Amino acid sequence: MISRQKAGELSFSQATSFNLDEYVGLAGDHAQSYRYFMHEQLFDHVDIDVSRTFVPNGIAENPNDECKRYEEMIALAGGIDLQLLGIGINGHIGFNEPLSSLSSRTRVKTLTKSTIEANSRFFGEGERQPTDSMTMGIGTILDARQVVLLATGDHKAQAIKGCVEGPVSASCPASALQLHEHAIVVVDEAAAADLTMKDYAIWLRPGIRPWNRCRRSACRINRLETPFSFEGGVLYAQFTSNYLFQVIFFAEVLKFNCLNKR
Repeated sequence: MISRQKAGELSFSQATSFNLDEYVGLAGDHAQSYRYFMHEQLFDHVDIDVSRTFVPNGIAENPNDECKRYEEMIALAGGIDLQLLGIGINGHIGFNEPLSSLSSRTRVKTLTKSTIEANSRFFGEGERQPTDSMTMGIGTILDARQVVLLATGDHKAQAIKGCVEGPVSASCPASALQLHEHAIVVVDEAAAADLTMKDYAIWLRPGIRPWNRCRRSACRINRLETPFSFEGGVLYAQFTSNYLFQVIFFAEVLKFNCLNKR
């Protein structure tokens, strides 16, 4: 995106962003805060208006009031058009850990041991690692007009299986995306390894964007008569009504810096 913006192919000048979450206790200039991460990885390199980039204030005097304020700011901005998600190995989205309410709003959430351990690599020896976060709730996420979840690697395979094929349950927060009318999951083959219903896939020609062509209730796409080979490292798959949302397979592992923070 940065290279395309610098080449004049797109602009962020009219964009507004809301981050999913932030650690409680970390200021925006802390190297492990998500505010710092967003500036380092995106904001400082594109033409976005920083005054229209929003991240919960990790050092707010009252974190609960900050969460309420953040929720109100999302509403005042007209809601979220596109929600980009990663997924934790335990199925969390944002920092909505297992057993989070499926109707939850932005709030303070205590992190699980597995999430703390997974993120410990970002903190130096002896450095205090937060155990609490402020995160958009699952209900807040489901309010977005479009949701895209990205996952790579075999360590995410069980979480993707729970998200796509498991029952809708607070035990796997990402499974709530099954309730969303316009949710897309993007995975590589390793992350898709545990899915059992891949035989229901309808293979699409590379370059056709399924979210522009399909809706949950009906799809108008061309079925290929023969198995389709991977071209350019990408294969799109639109699942039938047995899946409530689309799953897109990438033949090669994609490297998204934003996912490395999950």
